[in-house]
Amino acid sequence: MKKILFTLATLLSLASCIDYNDATTEITARVQLAMPAEFVNGTDLAGHTITMQQGSTLLTATTDEDGVATFANLIPDVYDISCSWELTADQYHALTGDEQVVSGCTVSGSLNSHLIREEQTIELGTNLSINRDIIIGKIYYAGSKDNNNRSYMPGKYIELYNQSNNAVDVSGLYIGLVEAESTQAYTLENLHEAFADTVVLVKQVFRIPADVPFMVQPGATVLIVNSATDHRNNNDMENDLSDADFEAKDATGKTQNNPDVPALELIYTMYPSVSNMNLVQSGPCSVVIFRTDDDIATWATTYPYGKTSGNQWKLLPKRHIIDGVEVLRNKNTGIDVSSKRLYSEIDAGYTNIEAISGYTGEVVYRRTSDKRGDDGHKILIDTNNSSNDFQVSKTIKPREYDE
Repeated sequence: MKKILFTLATLLSLASCIDYNDATTEITARVQLAMPAEFVNGTDLAGHTITMQQGSTLLTATTDEDGVATFANLIPDVYDISCSWELTADQYHALTGDEQVVSGCTVSGSLNSHLIREEQTIELGTNLSINRDIIIGKIYYAGSKDNNNRSYMPGKYIELYNQSNNAVDVSGLYIGLVEAESTQAYTLENLHEAFADTVVLVKQVFRIPADVPFMVQPGATVLIVNSATDHRNNNDMENDLSDADFEAKDATGKTQNNPDVPALELIYTMYPSVSNMNLVQSGPCSVVIFRTDDDIATWATTYPYGKTSGNQWKLLPKRHIIDGVEVLRNKNTGIDVSSKRLYSEIDAGYTNIEAISGYTGEVVYRRTSDKRGDDGHKILIDTNNSSNDFQVSKTIKPREYDE
């Protein structure tokens, strides 16, 4: 018993000698910003707010000219560290040298659950996310089977979405349907070799009429269809498109058109007999939107790589593109990523329907983020990677983004 008491006394004596003050000693930590890799023409280091948060405690500091934010009198603990700031379009172009059309971008970085228990310098990496006002929100190209099990394709459509906090005039905006041959006309390697990665091949170009403004409110959509009619009588997978904003009129009269819906202007088609949107029901079915003051009739065309005859595609300069969605075909062997038509800076990923041949009523559409606009409107996910941004549905309706 005496031995046990002696041992307890010894432990208590030792414990009384341990200095716990180090655990609460205030320290200084520094956060070093690392700029996005796209900033090839300089840096933007000074004047950015860095946030450290631990529970309900929120601390902020501002970066100096070297991109360092200093947090003095910091209690050792586990912190979430973050930053975010906006760049204008001019700042984006100056820092990146990239000429693509953007409305600005967001630079952000985060480091979660970082333990700070001694003085140190913490590197905070950042990423660049382009802010687009008008984006491609939805593409319905799969078609369906009607009530008699026949292929039904007039109900195809494209939908655009206004992400911004301001009304946007989309008059004069171009929609390009990207080359979609089963034997690819140009691979990305071919485009690199022949055109130094400067162009995208498009088979059709349409334009929203430029003669009068067409304002799109924040969180609102532009519904562009081949047939602005109610297609639900044909089967329950189709939609009522009678309230469409624009219609790609079928000059052959094979598709029922709505005279009350304004015509989408056909600027170029490689198919003389096709005047409506040639959205391939099985894919590939990539789409881009762009603006330009150029006369598109003066843009060059090209035959397939290495050929001197056959179909010809317009060469769309990459710098004009605002947004692009890579839609690939799903084959029995899976997705052939080597068949991408769009450069990674336009779309780093891709989306697709699940069906091999289409006719399933599937639509690809952007997921909704946790963010909201100033008036509470939805902000759709736009990370420049459709593999992350898009999902597939058989039930979501036009102008909807949540099921």
